[in-house]
Formats: sequence, structure tokens, C-alpha cells
Amino acid sequence: MPIILKKPEQLLLMKEAGKITGEALLVARDAIRPGISTKELDSLIHAYILKCGAKPSFLGYGGFPGSACISVNDQIIHGIPSHRVILQEGDIVKVDVGAIYRGYHGDSAKTFAVGRVSEEAQRLISVTRECFYLGVDLARVGNRLGDIGHAIQSHAESHGYGVVRKYVGHGVGTHLHEEPDVPNYGTAGRGCRLYPGMTIAIEPMVNAGTAEIKESSDGWTVRTADGRLSAHYEHTVAITEDGPILLTDVGE
Repeated sequence: MPIILKKPEQLLLMKEAGKITGEALLVARDAIRPGISTKELDSLIHAYILKCGAKPSFLGYGGFPGSACISVNDQIIHGIPSHRVILQEGDIVKVDVGAIYRGYHGDSAKTFAVGRVSEEAQRLISVTRECFYLGVDLARVGNRLGDIGHAIQSHAESHGYGVVRKYVGHGVGTHLHEEPDVPNYGTAGRGCRLYPGMTIAIEPMVNAGTAEIKESSDGWTVRTADGRLSAHYEHTVAITEDGPILLTDVGE
């Protein structure tokens, strides 16, 4: 599939999809507490997206059974919501949400602390967020994807963290996953050049220890190979002549 450049009217629709996506994440943020199940969070997200006249992008995607991917502690991404997974004080939980509205997708993820968390966990969450913003600052016309990946990788590794290689960011539009791939690692000055109208999901996945992963027998959940914590931060970003626009940003 070629890279699809979006026209201004298409970007407006993507911003609407992004707003719903971002607000659904805020619904999850406000509900997260010790004792809530990841299935309960998923149900709240599902209901909010439907209330906005949109549909959850993830539900049924490749057979995925939830409306959000909810991944706890050493789970990196693609955690399946479950009544059996109850959040505990000190956990960190990654909530990844997509919403499709009038044919266009939004895709965003954040990592939340459950109650009071360790200093190590809070630092990992903060550095992963910093990685995103260092990357997005280079998401400008004329730059290359390698510039984004290099900035993310350099910052994460300067803190002794591992950057996931097998899973990467991606284009977003009328399909949840479009070209190009957007790695969270790379060489500055290399890779696809950025053009106005590109819409990409930049999503650092940063592990407290090794970058290596292991995939679970459920066919979805991805964990750190060493069992240490992982954090995830993502927005859908439009490349414009005036700089990057975060289509899914509705505040923290």
C-alpha cells in the first residue's frame, strides 16, 4: 500500500476521530484505581466511543476481543481485557485506544500509574513520554523517519532502557495500520522523507530492561523477555507545513 497523503478536509475528520480517541483515554484514566478489572475499563471505553457516534477500531481487528488493549506491568502491548485481571496498587497500566469516525481512525496510548507506584516505575513512564515528544519534535516536513526513531532510541537508551524493535508505529487513516512503518529506533537522516499530509502514529514502547520480548500463548499479549516493566505512549500525528499536529491530544 502506498503512503496516503491526507487533504485538509480529511485531516479535519481525522481530528474528530482523534478527539474521540483521546477522550476515551481520559475516561480510562479517571476510572483507573486499585480493584478495577481491565474488562471494566474496556467496557467504559467501549461505551464512550459508541456514545460519540464512533466505533472502536480494535474490536474484532484481526480477531481481537476487546475495544482497547490494556497491558499491565511487564505486558508491553496488546493485553486482552479480562474480568480476572484486577489492578493493584503500584501497577502501571498501558491503555491503547482506537476509534473510527466517518471512515477515519484515531490511535493513542498512555501509561497510567495505579495509586502510588515505585520511583522506578514513575521514571520509566516519564522517560517514555519524553521519548515521544523528542520524536514528534522532529516530525517535520523534509525530515526523515530515522530522525524520529533516532531521537526516541537515544533518549531511552541514555537512561539504560531497551526500545522494542519488533513492534513499531505506523501510518493511520482510513485503515488503522497504513504505510509507512514508524520505528522507535534508527539512524538520523535515513528512512522515508516526511511530506505534508502524512498521518502517522508515533508510539515509543520502552522497557526498563532488555529490548527483547516474548509473545504469549493467547496470540496477542506481548511481554518483556526479562519480566521487567514496560511503558507505552502514542499519539496520531499529522505532518503539516506548520509543524506536527497531535490529532489525538485532548490533554493529560
